[in-house]
Amino acid sequence: MKIVVLDGYAANPGDLSWEELKSLGECTIYDRTAPNEVMQRAQDAEVLLTNKTVLDRGHIAALPALKYIGVLATGYNIVDVEAARERGIVVTNIPAYSTDSVAQLVFAHILNIAQQVGHHAEEVHRGRWTQSPDFCFWDTPLLELRDKKIGIIGLGHTGYKTARIALGFSMQVMAYTSKSHFQLPPEIHKAESLEQLFTECDIISLHCPLTETTRSLVNAERLALMKPSAILINTSRGPLVDEQALADALNEGRIYAAGVDVLSSEPPRADNPLLTARNCYITPHIAWASTAARQRLMQVMVDNLRGWMDGKVINNVAR
Repeated sequence: MKIVVLDGYAANPGDLSWEELKSLGECTIYDRTAPNEVMQRAQDAEVLLTNKTVLDRGHIAALPALKYIGVLATGYNIVDVEAARERGIVVTNIPAYSTDSVAQLVFAHILNIAQQVGHHAEEVHRGRWTQSPDFCFWDTPLLELRDKKIGIIGLGHTGYKTARIALGFSMQVMAYTSKSHFQLPPEIHKAESLEQLFTECDIISLHCPLTETTRSLVNAERLALMKPSAILINTSRGPLVDEQALADALNEGRIYAAGVDVLSSEPPRADNPLLTARNCYITPHIAWASTAARQRLMQVMVDNLRGWMDGKVINNVAR
């Protein structure tokens, strides 16, 4: 069994082990693979494992030995699943491995914006507290989360976990979801429309997949509905947000702040408008990347492959 990992560095930059995967066959692991290197490296592979390296219809058609594609992530839009299905190639993903870590970063952003933790820590090191005539020092508004209304768009594993954390802070939770009222616990209120959610909520957190329907879901029109004090959080997919529209809303003070872990292009272009937008806090796509989450990812990767080898396919998205 020839196994090729096209871009292993993101999931395992060296702090985890590949040994269990290597026990399943002849295994070649590349840290990164450029588009023009895919065919050379994937030749003769029966198993390809990829995180963000694209495998399109052309690749799949030109790899006759290929039988299995394992995506080292939850989202699998980097693979032409239809082309794989036509060839009888199994495509697996890794669902829900990072639920707790992503929900944790949602609140890392919310709490940083609410308390300006990073800013005030830096000001202390600059000597501003030392020079203060008072026993305490702050120079931004400090926000309490209690009774604030958070709107969650998408109530899957991560959205629901985020809702549970919000309830722990005594927040009100509204969700825009395909689930019915009867499927929701009484403490989570179903939004009748996106417009209601954008209008009423103090914080909006995105937890939906990227589709043609959700692309630019956060646009100028919906940003115009938000309160001037409102906060937008995006730990889902960058293209859910019209970045120029968000930058304009932030710079013009039409919403208060944004915390984002994902951008439309990653790494971002130097001219991305959010890089210089007012009160925009950007982390470099790290919500999924805690050690615990990556350990789970690596284990499910092996379990998926071993299941397929044993004739018991799990997490197949190409059915």
